[in-house]
Amino acid sequence: MKVIKKSQGCCGKGQVCGCQESVHPIISNQLIIDFLYLDLSVCSRCQSTDTSLDEALSEVSHVLKSTGIDVVIHKIQISSEALAIQHRFMSSPTIRLNGEDIQLESRESLCESCGDLCGDEVDCRVWVYKGTEYNAPPKAMIIEAILHKVYGHPSSKVKETPYVLPQNLKKFFAGMTSKDKE
Repeated sequence: MKVIKKSQGCCGKGQVCGCQESVHPIISNQLIIDFLYLDLSVCSRCQSTDTSLDEALSEVSHVLKSTGIDVVIHKIQISSEALAIQHRFMSSPTIRLNGEDIQLESRESLCESCGDLCGDEVDCRVWVYKGTEYNAPPKAMIIEAILHKVYGHPSSKVKETPYVLPQNLKKFFAGMTSKDKE
């Protein structure tokens, strides 16, 4: 299992290369996990999601390995509007399996951590699992999504809609830019 932590750029070259993760070919015996987040140093939701993802992968890695599935993990900090647009980022944090968000419906609530970070009120993702809302995805939710993605029925191709940077992310990045200028 390879973990690739990228602060910018989808090709790991330390720059925005212009392509999107989904442009890269997906090999049938490969599971590409993209963990996209705003901040791991302050945001408790991003930190908890990172921990849940690591724990889930620890539990399923032996099964995946023994059935010949190669797991590649991209941990990508979305630190600018340009990166948000490039990665079609809708809400923080996000986990995608082979390009598909594990949470189809995006819900958000006030995230005090990100609000403190940018100096404004900001909403971040709320995860819904078995009818209950969580600030971070439960480990079981991630494991279930991975197993379904790898061993379940192939998902139907979701029609891609034009991407528009969500107002909430515009607000976050504007706040971060103002703080940088201070």
